[in-house]
Amino acid sequence: MYLCKRNSVKFLKGTPEQKAELDKVIAANKHDKSRLMAVMQEAQAIYGYLPIEVQNMIAEGMEIPLEKIFGVATFYAQFSMSPKGEYNISVCLGTACYVKGAQSLVDELTEELGIGVDECTLDGKFSLEACRCIGACGLGPVLTVNDEVYGKLTKDDIPEIIAKYA
Repeated sequence: MYLCKRNSVKFLKGTPEQKAELDKVIAANKHDKSRLMAVMQEAQAIYGYLPIEVQNMIAEGMEIPLEKIFGVATFYAQFSMSPKGEYNISVCLGTACYVKGAQSLVDELTEELGIGVDECTLDGKFSLEACRCIGACGLGPVLTVNDEVYGKLTKDDIPEIIAKYA
């Protein structure tokens, strides 16, 4: 159930069980368009994120234009259109962290993991995202691995952090 990349083409690898579970959620809510957010939340819980294939299933099942679903998915920060790895690494690119060198952390992570921002390693172990202020400005630059916070970092700290989870 990962979003894989082959020659920059992304595709969903879902299971029949996931599709059946989503079909059930859609069927239970398809007559009430006001339940769209709830359906999207449940779909994300099932798949771990909302790739375009899942958005299409919701659009067709609820008879809501895909543009509306895509608009909701991109407007609300709770929705992700890329998969999360077992270890989701989030680098703060808020102003305080950025001026203290956060971009060099992103660059090093991209190099170390072989993925870009909003991507997941093919083995599903790591994902990388950039976020805006996490409220730890005094520790900048900051990154989190799941719920663990690392602060006052340099790019030289990245290999050790990755090794801890590898």
